[in-house]
Amino acid sequence: MAKEFTRQHEVVYYECDRTGSMTIPMLISIAIRISEEQSDQLNRGTDFIQSFGVTWILTNYHVTISRLPQVGETVSVTTKAQEYNKYFCYRTFWFYDEAGNELVKIESVFALMDIHTRKMSRVTEEIIAPFESEKISKIRRFGQLTKLDKEKPYTQLPYRVRFYDIDSNQHVNNAIYFNWILDALGYDFLNQHQPKSITIRYEKEVSYGNQIDSLVQIDETTICSRHLIQVGDDRCCEAEIEWQKK
Repeated sequence: MAKEFTRQHEVVYYECDRTGSMTIPMLISIAIRISEEQSDQLNRGTDFIQSFGVTWILTNYHVTISRLPQVGETVSVTTKAQEYNKYFCYRTFWFYDEAGNELVKIESVFALMDIHTRKMSRVTEEIIAPFESEKISKIRRFGQLTKLDKEKPYTQLPYRVRFYDIDSNQHVNNAIYFNWILDALGYDFLNQHQPKSITIRYEKEVSYGNQIDSLVQIDETTICSRHLIQVGDDRCCEAEIEWQKK
């Protein structure tokens, strides 16, 4: 059975929005930090992984939200790398309140990328063994993602990739995409709604200096938003978010 790793986290004001709820980019950043702490504990940190000429990248998230952590609250964050196959590793995160209630569940898909060729690399036993993940042959899918339909009305906003948007993998940090995705919805929508589930798929790297466009289309009937991040004609990231009224 895969090894679990848990850390306590006190939610502070700069991790939250104007309502005192933790922001989605911060939620993702904390989850990734916890996974890095587990990797370091198992001697599979960044230096070890990069000694093979590879680095971890994220390809998918599926986030299910019962309630977002609130400022001043102490939450427990648990993670384990549950399964893997030739090219993908499947890691899950859980956020719990002090009473043990599940607040957020994040299902994620990681892959190894060759640092020089920027192409996917196979997952080796030497890298994955300490996590005691189950080896599987199938490719797991998390959530259905409905594409934004450009034949219907949508909103489009431009953004420029800044220096501090780039992480140690030399491309845009995966949490930054959520800033572009959510900001395009506008103040009024975000002030009146909270997310129930999020499905996101990363398709192409975005680099420093790129001009990106964030497209959003809202289905008023189901209160779902569909998103596309693109550079020119290249599709870089797609997402779908299910919302509920606050």
